[in-house]
Amino acid sequence: MDSDSYSPTKALTTRYKCYACYKQYKKKEHLVEHMKISYHSAHEPRCAVCQKHCKSFESLRMHLTGPLAKANCSQIFSDRGCNLCLEVFDSPNSLDKHREMCCLSATASLAANIPTCAESHIYISGSVDETYACKGVEAVAIDCEMVGGGSDGSLSLCARVCLIDEDENIIFHSYVQPQIPVTNYRYEITGLTEEHLRDAMPLKEVQDKILEILYNGESIGKLRLSGGKARLLVGHSLDHDLDCLRMFYPDHLLRDTAKYPPLMKTNLVSHSLKYLVQSYLGYDIQTGVHDPYEDCVSVMRLYKRMRGQNHQVEGSGIESICDGFDFWKPKELEKMTPEELYEISRSNYRCWCLDLKASNPA
Repeated sequence: MDSDSYSPTKALTTRYKCYACYKQYKKKEHLVEHMKISYHSAHEPRCAVCQKHCKSFESLRMHLTGPLAKANCSQIFSDRGCNLCLEVFDSPNSLDKHREMCCLSATASLAANIPTCAESHIYISGSVDETYACKGVEAVAIDCEMVGGGSDGSLSLCARVCLIDEDENIIFHSYVQPQIPVTNYRYEITGLTEEHLRDAMPLKEVQDKILEILYNGESIGKLRLSGGKARLLVGHSLDHDLDCLRMFYPDHLLRDTAKYPPLMKTNLVSHSLKYLVQSYLGYDIQTGVHDPYEDCVSVMRLYKRMRGQNHQVEGSGIESICDGFDFWKPKELEKMTPEELYEISRSNYRCWCLDLKASNPA
C-alpha cells in the first residue's frame, strides 16, 4: 500500500485549523460554522509575533503577558514589545524611540485651558465661528458632569458640558442649569456647588449650541442617511451623556470608547475610561475631582489611536459590515480552504480605521 492510500489513523487525526485564531476542528463543517460566528477580519487585534487574531486588545494582552501566554510570543514581546499598543519592534532601541511617542502625558486641567469668570463661574467659548463651520468632517469629543436630582439624588442631571476638537482645543464649555432641583451636587466627584449653577446656561440653549457644532451646516435628512458634513461624536458611555442632555444623535455618527469591541473586555463588558487611559495611553486620570476637559482629551486620544491603525482592506474591498457567508452554499464553503474562508469573512462592527480612509480617499 503506497503512502497516499487511505489510512483510518490518518483520517482520525485530521484537523481543520482556523486561519485567523488557530482553533482546530475535527470536521470541515465545524470550521465553517466557527467562521460564520467569529466574524474574523483584518480589523481584529492580532499578535505581532505569530499573527493570531484576537477578539479584543484585552485578549491579545492575555495571549502575550497572561498566565497562559504563548511562550515564544511572550518572550519576544517582553524583549521588544510595547505594553500600550502591543506592537513588537525589531530592536530594543526602536522600542525605546517608539515609547517616547506612544506613552502620552496627562493633560492640564480645565481651569488652565479656559478663562473662567470668577463671579458667574460660567465660560462659553463663543458662538460657532467660521473656524469650525467651514472645516471638513472631523470628530468632536464630549464629556458631561452630572449632579443628582430626585428625592434620593440618584437621578443624573447634566450640570457641566465640554466639547473639544481633534487638536484638543475647547470648542464649547458651559455649566448647565438643571431642569429640576438638585438634591445632591456629588461634590467629591464633580467639584460643583450651588454657586456654579446659579446663572448657568439653560439646557435648551446648551442643546442648540452643541447641535449647531455637530450638524456643521448639514441637513437633518442627510445627517440621518450618510452623515454628510456632520461631525462624529466621540465619548465614553455616550448614551448616558446624550440622555442627560436630552439629545439624539444618529448611531452611525457615534464613536463610543465604552462600546467599541476591541476596547471591551473579552465578555463584551465595558472597561472604565480610567482603565482604558492607563492601559492604552500610559497615564492616570480621575485621581480627584473629575475634569470634563481631561476626559474629553482622553477619549479623543483613544479614538485617534484606534483610528490610526493601518489595517489591510478586506478581501473584496467592500468596507460595509456584512456576513460574506450568506452568499455561499454550505457545500461550496466546505470545499474552501481555511484561507479562502477567512477571505470572505467580515467584521460585525465598523472599524474606526475606516473613518480615516473615508476622509482621505485614495
